[in-house]
Amino acid sequence: MLKFVSKNALILGVAAVSCVLAVAVVNELTLQEIAHQQEQNKLRTLVEVLPELKGNTEILANCVLAQDAQLLGKAAEQRIYRYQQDGQVKAYLVETTAPDGYSGNIEVLAAISPELKILGVRVLAHKETPGLGDKIELKRNPWILSFADKVLSSATDKSFAVKKDGGQFDQFAGATITPRAVVKAVKNAAVYIQQHPELAQQPATCGAAQ
Repeated sequence: MLKFVSKNALILGVAAVSCVLAVAVVNELTLQEIAHQQEQNKLRTLVEVLPELKGNTEILANCVLAQDAQLLGKAAEQRIYRYQQDGQVKAYLVETTAPDGYSGNIEVLAAISPELKILGVRVLAHKETPGLGDKIELKRNPWILSFADKVLSSATDKSFAVKKDGGQFDQFAGATITPRAVVKAVKNAAVYIQQHPELAQQPATCGAAQ
């Protein structure tokens, strides 16, 4: 009887170990696939603001972490990707936050040249009012494309504002707060780039998996 119990216990033990190993393998493969999908989604977003990046997976690793609650919108670290050609930075892709949206934070990605030319902007996440503030999404309205090729002359450039405030960007009927917040966030991101020329030479501090 004891021999029979020991044999069954051994079989159950082997089965349990096998199950644990199988789950571990599946979990590892799943994590790898999730990481790969996140990487591809991130790359697609970067390509949206800077089409020249298509096929350039190295951009995901050529990234530095920046922290500036005033200019980048929140105390947490933000990612800045660097697009380089022939050893020179041609564009910074800045993840920044507009903290003063109508319904809270608006997460923004802006591609900015070292000369402070805006190459492209996209909204990554927001909670703005459907039918009003959500016009900052490209799928809702082409407004976000109006940033392309605009150049910030200085931190005091008054043209980087909505028309209601004397600037060059349209506001939305009944929803001025939302576009005002996005314009300010893009302007502040450009000011950050202007104030931190050392970004071009800093070693990468965030990798493709982030």
